[in-house]
Amino acid sequence: MKSVFQRPSLVSAFIALVLLSPLTPRYSVSAAESKAIEALNQLDIKGRAPKTGYERAAFGSPWSDVNRNGCDTRNDILFRDLRSIIFESQRDSCVIVSGILEDSYSGETIDFIRGRSSSLAVQIDHVVSLSNAWQTGAFSWGSAKRKEFANDPLNLQAVKGSLNSQKGDGDAATWLPPNKSYRCSYVARQIAVKNRYGLWVTPPEKKAMIRILSSCPNQQLPAR
Repeated sequence: MKSVFQRPSLVSAFIALVLLSPLTPRYSVSAAESKAIEALNQLDIKGRAPKTGYERAAFGSPWSDVNRNGCDTRNDILFRDLRSIIFESQRDSCVIVSGILEDSYSGETIDFIRGRSSSLAVQIDHVVSLSNAWQTGAFSWGSAKRKEFANDPLNLQAVKGSLNSQKGDGDAATWLPPNKSYRCSYVARQIAVKNRYGLWVTPPEKKAMIRILSSCPNQQLPAR
């Protein structure tokens, strides 16, 4: 019998991953500088570095259990972002077999059902894609920092699968969520990630971010 239940010990470990990250970010944004536009202006502006040498494996094995709570990062993010969750069993509180996603990218309500093809309806997006990160500074990182980046909850979001595929490695200049009411929050989250890890923005990317934030000049960075 499948059952619905919480896993508070895993929640605590998940929060610890965010608050007790072992790597110190290059930049930090003070409370007085928490507006997205102010954080954006702290970022370096450069062209994209070559994609030479990029591969997914450079960021570690997909969905590692970096916070050692017994569940991989993908299931941690599903647990965070879905509601009405049903686990496979009380013996395995990692495997989510179904849930409901209120998708920020599309504004739609999407049923998640675990299965070889049905799982594709809900995917985990790297808000700043790994490829984009590589070309805006991550090529120079060590393997530990890349692995942290790939599994950082700040940079991960459960979204409609087809939109995740559509986005690819696009930045704010080439792709934005169809749900216009979410674009300010989306851009602010990209800025928070780039600020935390010392990544730069390209001139077209910054121009696009400024255009979005012009409609919400008081947009704050997301809480970690």
